[in-house]
Amino acid sequence: MKFLKDITDIKGKRVLLRVDFNVPVKNETVLDDTRLFASIPTINYLRERGARVIIIAHMGRPGGHVVDELRLHAVAQRLELIGNMQVKKVETWIGPEVTRAVADMMDGDVLMLENIRFSADEEENSGSLARDLAALGDIFVLDGFAVAHRAAASVTGISQFLPAYAGFLLEKEIEGLNAVMRAPAHPFVAVVGGAKMETKIPVIDNFIHFADHILLGGAIVNTYFAGSGYGIGDSLFDAGVSKKIIANFRHQKIVMPVDVVVGRIDGSDTRVVDVPAEPVALCAAGEGIYDIGPKTLALYGRYIAVARTLVMNGAMGYFEQPPYNEGTMAVSRVFAHRAARDECYAVIGGGETLQAMDMTGMIDEIDVASTGGGAMLEYLSGKVLPGIAALEQQM
Repeated sequence: MKFLKDITDIKGKRVLLRVDFNVPVKNETVLDDTRLFASIPTINYLRERGARVIIIAHMGRPGGHVVDELRLHAVAQRLELIGNMQVKKVETWIGPEVTRAVADMMDGDVLMLENIRFSADEEENSGSLARDLAALGDIFVLDGFAVAHRAAASVTGISQFLPAYAGFLLEKEIEGLNAVMRAPAHPFVAVVGGAKMETKIPVIDNFIHFADHILLGGAIVNTYFAGSGYGIGDSLFDAGVSKKIIANFRHQKIVMPVDVVVGRIDGSDTRVVDVPAEPVALCAAGEGIYDIGPKTLALYGRYIAVARTLVMNGAMGYFEQPPYNEGTMAVSRVFAHRAARDECYAVIGGGETLQAMDMTGMIDEIDVASTGGGAMLEYLSGKVLPGIAALEQQM
C-alpha cells in the first residue's frame, strides 16, 4: 500500500480525496464534527504542498436519490470554520458544473462535491461513475476508514483509474488495529457491547484466538440470557441467534455479567438483580435489562486494570437513557485512566463508545479512536476491507 508521503510530485495536481464526513446535522448545524477534524491533517498536507483538493463524501442513506436534507452545505461550512480554510461547495457530484469548478481551481484550493450517495451508481460501483470521477483528478487518496468496508465507486472504483494512496487517518487506523491483531501485548482484554449481534459475533469468534478475556455487555448479553433460558422481559435481544452460538459464548475466555440493572425503558423503577448460574426470570414483562450492575463493574474493572492491550466497541447498556448509561461511563473511565498512564495500548470504536469516551474528557489519551465502527468490527473479525484491498492492489 502507498501512503500520502509517498507522493513525490503533488504541486498543481488534482487530488480526489474520499473522506467520511457522514456526521449528524440538525437545522443546518453539524452536531458532531469529530470525523471532520480527523481528516484535516490530510487536507492541510495536500493544500500546503499546492494540491487542488476535491473532496468526495456522503451523508446518510439517500438511496441513490437527491434528498435536500442530506446535502453537504452545513458540512462544508463547518469544515471551513474548524479547518480555517475556504471550501467551495458545488450542487452536484458530476457533470458540467463540477468540470468547470475543477478547471477554475488554483493550487491549494478545496472543492467539495455534493453527497456522492445521491448517485444511484455509488453503492454498487455501477455505470461509469468511478471512471467519471477519476476523470476529474490526477491522484486518488482514501482517508475514510469508516467507508473502507464498502465496495463503492468512490471507495474502490476510482483506484482502478488513478494512482491511489492512503491518507493519514486511514494509515493511523490501519497501523493501530494491526498492532492489536498481529502483536498485542498481554493480557489482552476486549470489551464488546452494543446491539448488533451479526457484526459482533465474528469479532468475538476472532478475538477468542488471541485475546485473554472478552467482557460482554449490551444486547449481546441479553441474547445469551434468552437463549440460555433466563426470563428477560422486554429486553432487546436477537431471537435469530442459534443455540450453537449461544453455546460458544460459554468459552472460558468470555466473561458475562454477574448482575444487571433492570427497569422500565424510560429509566424508572430500576433495581439491581444478581444473575444466578441456573436460569431464572431476571425481570418481568414491561421491564428490561438495560445495564450491567455494580458487581459486574467491579469484576470488569479488575480485568481492565491489568490489561496491556484494551479494545472497546459498543455500550454496556441502553446508553441513551439515564441511568442506564452508568455502566458504559464507568467502564470508559477505567479504560481511559489506564490509557492516560500509558499502562496499556488502547483502541476504541463505534459511535456510542466514542461518545462515552469523549464525555470522560480523556478521548485524546486513547491510542486509536476509530472513526469507523462497522469497518473496525469487520477488520477486527479478520475480513479484508474492499477499500484497503483496492489500495494494496496498486503496489
